[in-house]
Amino acid sequence: MEIPYELLGKLFVYLLLFVLLGIVLALLVGSYSFKKKKVVFPNFVLFMLYLFYSPAKWMCGVFSIRDTLVDEILIEVRNAVMLDDFINAKGPRAVFLPQCMRHANCRARCDPIIGYECKKCGLCDIGNICEAADEHGFRVYVIPGGSFVKKIMKAHRPNSCIGVACYNELSESMEEISFMPVQGVCLLKDGCFNTKVDVSEVIEKMELCNV
Repeated sequence: MEIPYELLGKLFVYLLLFVLLGIVLALLVGSYSFKKKKVVFPNFVLFMLYLFYSPAKWMCGVFSIRDTLVDEILIEVRNAVMLDDFINAKGPRAVFLPQCMRHANCRARCDPIIGYECKKCGLCDIGNICEAADEHGFRVYVIPGGSFVKKIMKAHRPNSCIGVACYNELSESMEEISFMPVQGVCLLKDGCFNTKVDVSEVIEKMELCNV
């Protein structure tokens, strides 16, 4: 039996064009949702951009669009989808902060399960977030890496959480823990040292909850 290479080639081209069109459509719809704060076809956007994450980033580069746009869309759309469940979730609530927010002179001890235990010394913003968390029924975890999230989930079983990280890590982490209500807040300053977050935005997320 002769293999129809020409037909297979055409099918491959059509499939590729279909995928590219789907990515473009997801980016356009996601950008609209991101700018207007009005989510449209969230499941389609999340499915396409997570499934074709690297091609979507490549496409942004081709058209000279900032490559963080894909992550921004994923974070904002998931925030919107999860908002009601997050607000009404009962039980333990958590805030996950990256250890790169710590001050250079931080002397906090790193616990092998829960990460760094903030002393509220006032050298960085983590102390302010911890104080607000105490008021609103959240527990703050300052973690050195994503593996700590799994250990904390297993040991303390929070029912909802707020995550703070850089764009790509946050969008990835929100996908990994999509089984629970989550809200994400991106860092204002990227990098692996002395990073910053909008503290008021994190606190506003806490204030949404029915504690």
